[in-house]
Amino acid sequence: MRSRKSAVMRTADVARRAGCSVQQVRNLERDGVLPPVARTGTGYRVYDETHLLSALAYRALAAGAGPVEAKRIMRAAHAYPASDLLALLDAAHARLDTERRELGLAREAAATISGEAIGDVRPSDVMSVSELAVALGVRPSALRHWDAEGLVVPRRASPGGPRRYFPDDVRDARIVHQLRMAGHRVASLRALMPELRRTRRWDEVTATLAARDASIDARSRALLDGAAALGPLLPPVG
Repeated sequence: MRSRKSAVMRTADVARRAGCSVQQVRNLERDGVLPPVARTGTGYRVYDETHLLSALAYRALAAGAGPVEAKRIMRAAHAYPASDLLALLDAAHARLDTERRELGLAREAAATISGEAIGDVRPSDVMSVSELAVALGVRPSALRHWDAEGLVVPRRASPGGPRRYFPDDVRDARIVHQLRMAGHRVASLRALMPELRRTRRWDEVTATLAARDASIDARSRALLDGAAALGPLLPPVG
């Protein structure tokens, strides 16, 4: 870590300038997010600019990658270059990129599904659990879970026959699959799916996907800010 001379700060000074509580500063010190803190002869903590920058970097990284991963990144930053800091940052950006691509697929799927017309059902149109699982790229256990939660419930083509997914069930399964990929929780889908079947509330689906998009943008920006804040803490290149 680059050595820097700066004014001595107290715990309260770091907390105020970093926008957190005194206890949070102490917790960050305990967790290795801050570099080791010197103490006066009477036991008072003595902070400098590196501690403040570390706290600010952590807060941005936590908003972008979550607190657990942010702590891993900060501990790696203090050990750089003998650490996997850059790999951790690359992985955090890669996860957001994956989310963004999956969201794009969810948007496309929602647009396609919303315009689908379900006509007369033919025997060849129905699918078994295993067939639908393969078509969606999910485990059969996922379909059984959706069944148990009332999200997509297969029916019987004939009395006493095996349960099958009819075309409208398949459409619903595709909707659930894409909304789950976009971040919808099962609890919210239990309320949303009946409404989609009755009233085609695609405006709510669109709003959900837009909110997910905004969340990814915010986390990506926070990760960028956090990585930039790490710069002054690292030794010069070369």
